[in-house]
Amino acid sequence: MAKKDSHSLVRLDLNNPVFQENLLSLQKPERLAALDTLNKLRQLTWNQLYCDNGLKWEKVFSVIPPSGVDAIYSLRITQSRRATAFRDGDFIRLLTIAPDHDSAYGKK
Repeated sequence: MAKKDSHSLVRLDLNNPVFQENLLSLQKPERLAALDTLNKLRQLTWNQLYCDNGLKWEKVFSVIPPSGVDAIYSLRITQSRRATAFRDGDFIRLLTIAPDHDSAYGKK
């Protein structure tokens, strides 16, 4: 894992195939809203992301992170959907876009 600096800008990693499939499968209005959110993310520092009330960055406790990852988080990517991601240095590595708001949190 790379060094974490909360004052550095968020860098996007959109290379996860599941995330790409989820993003490209959205209907056009939601896809455009998700792209607006991604554009917003790349303009924020990590501190700003953590505090942004619209994005609601939250730790997901119901999902065990893969080896080498501290935790999985969710954030609002559109009005009705959340994405899952983790932080790797300055990068936010996006994993999925949940089909509905509650799915991002895994099984309850």
